[in-house]
Amino acid sequence: MSSPVKTVTPIPPVAKRANRQRPLFLTGVLLGAVAEQVVLFALPLLIFQKTNDVALLGLAYAIEWLPALLAYPFAGLIADRDGGPRLFSVVTAGRSVVLILALAGCLLLSDWQTPILMSCGALLALLLAPVHMAIEKVVPQVATGKDLPKTQGLVQSMEVSAMAVGPALALLGVMFFDKIMLLGVAAAVFMAAACCWLPIPRGPRAAKPGTARETMAELGLGWKLLARSKPLVLLAGLNFSINLVFGTALSANAALVTDVFDGPESAFALLNVSIGVVGLVNLLAIPFLLRFFDVRVIGVVGLAILCACLVVLGFAPSLLIYGPAFVVSMVGVTYFNVYNRTQRIRVIAPEHLGKVMGPFYMINLLAAPLGGLLLAGLGTSLGPQSLIAISAIALSGVAAVLLPLTMRSFHRALNGQTTSSR
Repeated sequence: MSSPVKTVTPIPPVAKRANRQRPLFLTGVLLGAVAEQVVLFALPLLIFQKTNDVALLGLAYAIEWLPALLAYPFAGLIADRDGGPRLFSVVTAGRSVVLILALAGCLLLSDWQTPILMSCGALLALLLAPVHMAIEKVVPQVATGKDLPKTQGLVQSMEVSAMAVGPALALLGVMFFDKIMLLGVAAAVFMAAACCWLPIPRGPRAAKPGTARETMAELGLGWKLLARSKPLVLLAGLNFSINLVFGTALSANAALVTDVFDGPESAFALLNVSIGVVGLVNLLAIPFLLRFFDVRVIGVVGLAILCACLVVLGFAPSLLIYGPAFVVSMVGVTYFNVYNRTQRIRVIAPEHLGKVMGPFYMINLLAAPLGGLLLAGLGTSLGPQSLIAISAIALSGVAAVLLPLTMRSFHRALNGQTTSSR
């Protein structure tokens, strides 16, 4: 009796292309994030050590993000028209050029170093908008179905893992040359990231309208689609609350570690490296966890961890407690963002993804400059750590109300899609 013939299901051409493109996509994301972490290590330290002013550090953080907010709706529209990959490569190469010019300016005009660095941070943040939009646009191109949450988890974990590689690279660099030269290192890594995405096809693109009125109509459509989506509105509100508190903590981090807790620069670097190492562990853990737990469970656990750690940051008596809490808080961010990134893509039509995600990002990241302004306005009178404590307690209350409402709304929206497709 002959044995039954095993049938092998062929891999669809789309899936084959996605499998080939995914390594280049992820490598570009990782290198871009590493370069960004080198910059985030260097700029706050250079500014704070030059001025020794906590308020100016908060103001610099706010100035970095304010121009970027206005760029996000336009960046989303450009991503829809471009397809994503070419936009990422061009803009990431542009960030490299900005750093090279800033390095030259600081070396030639040392008295103008602080305004040059603040302007450099603002330009880099402005160019971050199209980078984020390009990544959002290309993720569904390289991952579909069950691979979508896994790929979103990998993207998030690589961004966190860069916190190990970036500061470690920066710390290694300052052993051999001045911190200002880290701008050149970051420029080289940005250029490598831009090259990674060059072979990725541009994917589906929206038609290019011919008039300014049509362009403004498309921008308006993105805002309308966002406003009509209850789950996205609730998620944007929740993200805004998280980013406001976490932005305050991030903008104060350099001052807390090196001034309040009197830690050396190496402690500041080690803190960021530890975050990245944990990110590397999550890189392996998240796909494993998704086999056993729904993405909603991972989101709830992540937000609970984040809120608890932020409260600890606000009351930590020493760097020995502050450091581990800061590291674990990034674990919470990573887990929550797997839920955040996965769910929002599922309720947006692919042809409108960039148009909707531009305003969505704009609302979310409005919290970043506000966090910096909070530090600039209240950091001196209250103290940066007390400000974090008050904000963290408020966030815990907001999250307890908004998270259940958000999850229920997404559940209804996704069930409605399933019903209508049958």
